[in-house]
Amino acid sequence: MKNFAGTPGTMTGLVLRISQCLFAAGSIGCMATTRTFYNFTAFCYLIASMGLQVVWSSGLAFLDVYALAKKKVVHTPSLVGLFVIGDWVTATLSLAAAASSAGITVLYFNDFGACNFGPECEKYQTAVALAFLSWITIAVSSLIMFWLLASG
Repeated sequence: MKNFAGTPGTMTGLVLRISQCLFAAGSIGCMATTRTFYNFTAFCYLIASMGLQVVWSSGLAFLDVYALAKKKVVHTPSLVGLFVIGDWVTATLSLAAAASSAGITVLYFNDFGACNFGPECEKYQTAVALAFLSWITIAVSSLIMFWLLASG
C-alpha cells in the first residue's frame, strides 16, 4: 500500500485525528455546559455522536503516535479495511448529528425570530459549528482511508 499524506502512521494522519478529537470534544463541551440541551433529541444525539467520535479518533491518534514512534507501517489490508468502515460509520453519524442539531438551531434563530434561551443559543451554535468542523476532518480521513484501501 502506498504511503501518502493523511494515511495511518504519518504526521498528517495524526494531525487529522487530533483535530477530529478536539473539534468533537469542543462540541461536547459547548453543548454540555447548557442547561436545556437534554430537552432536544437532536442535541442529545449530537453529544452521543461526538462522544463516539472522540473515542474513535483518540484511539487512532494513539495508534498513529505508536506507529510514528516505532517507525512501523500500519497499512495491512485488514487494518485499513477496519479504518475505512469505522471512519465511514463515524462520518455518517457525525454528519447526521450536526445537520439535525443545525436544523434545531436554525429553527430557533430564524423561524421563531429569536432564541429565548439567552446565552445558551450561542453555545448551541458553537457546538454545531464545531461538530461540522469535526465532520469535515473525519470526511477527509475517510476518503483518504478509502483511497488507501483502493490503491492497495
